[in-house]
Amino acid sequence: MSQTAWITKPRLDRRHFLRGIGTCIGLPLLEAMVPSRASAAVNTKIPRFVAMNAGLGFHAPFLFPDTEGADYKLTPYLQQISEHRENFTVFSGLSHPDQNGNNGHASSMTWLTSAPRPGLAGFKNTISLDQLMARQVAGKTRVPFLTLSTRGSSLSWSSNGVQIPSQSSPSKLFQQLFVEGTKDEIEGEVSELHRGRSILDTVLSDAKRLNQTLGQRDRSKLEEYFNSLRDLEIRLQQNEEWVRLPKPTVGVNEPKDVTDQNDVLARQRMMYEMMVLALQTDSTRVITFDLGSLNAVPSNIQGVNNDWHNLSHHGKDDAKIDELKLIEIAEFQAFNEFLSRLTSIEESGQSLLDHTAVLFGSNLGNASSHDWRNLPILIAGGGYKHGSYVAHDANNNSPLANVFVSLAQRMGLEIDRFGSSTADTIRGLEIS
Repeated sequence: MSQTAWITKPRLDRRHFLRGIGTCIGLPLLEAMVPSRASAAVNTKIPRFVAMNAGLGFHAPFLFPDTEGADYKLTPYLQQISEHRENFTVFSGLSHPDQNGNNGHASSMTWLTSAPRPGLAGFKNTISLDQLMARQVAGKTRVPFLTLSTRGSSLSWSSNGVQIPSQSSPSKLFQQLFVEGTKDEIEGEVSELHRGRSILDTVLSDAKRLNQTLGQRDRSKLEEYFNSLRDLEIRLQQNEEWVRLPKPTVGVNEPKDVTDQNDVLARQRMMYEMMVLALQTDSTRVITFDLGSLNAVPSNIQGVNNDWHNLSHHGKDDAKIDELKLIEIAEFQAFNEFLSRLTSIEESGQSLLDHTAVLFGSNLGNASSHDWRNLPILIAGGGYKHGSYVAHDANNNSPLANVFVSLAQRMGLEIDRFGSSTADTIRGLEIS
């Protein structure tokens, strides 16, 4: 493994401004702003990963084209992102096996883990894909990962199968990433990091000594405990140097949270904007985003008068499908804005989207019947070859976890299996 050189030249303050005509404009992330903890190979392509899940699925006839290949006819949903056609691939015929759970929506728990039989007796979730990646990049950015949502749910799970709480407030996220604390607040945070590490070091030392005296079964139980400590260690990777370094300056005002709980689309759009800022400033390289859903009428979508969840259980009722289409088209329009922002940002001679693998889809293939097979999956950016629709066998689905292996390898992990995978990639997913 090659050694990484460290930057030793003086670092340009990220709070530096360009001044003129009575205005102050925050600079973008420049090479001279890279802190000494960061790799000196600043011109290389930094891989990033974003996963987004729509818990109520997408109506398949409005998403999947009729024919495979690059010459497919745009469907109503794909028309909303058509300007990025050469930057994404649509997949059908993918799923995780054995996702029948304790309720129709339980498969959302395992969308990024592939653990079988969610919520049923004996179920224990496994580590989610993003958390495996977070281990790989911990310490390279201010925060190792972001777990986001519109309504408090989460896609991220620890190695012990514990759900990681999400952040659903864009204003709090903005404060965390871009607002400097006072000197006393910074010193207090440093003190807490020291205390946390000291406790962790003591616990690890005691546990290792105890491990030497235990039988095999107890050692297995203790290994689960070690996994929990490793997860905690990742969160403590926001080391003292990062805490003391100035936070990036971004040329936007602090966002105000959407107070209307039913305006999910406005919440999605605001969080998308925060995600772009987090990636652009290299504040993190791993993000999950639960897009949210409602047991109510979503606000500010003209023509929608019925409960969203009820519409997803349309039972092939044309009137319900028409309203559902309006909601899901709005979701794809918001997603299109996210892709456009990533495309507009240049980094090392390419767009930020080229450096960011985006996994967009759902844990339900047919939400009306809670079917977890034939999932809607779209992969954008990330340096993959794009522009096609790839249809895997609708009756004998290919493992979605095979996609996860490729995504993990792209982030630098040396693995050839993840969860229920049977291979390290799938047909239609190739690095360009």
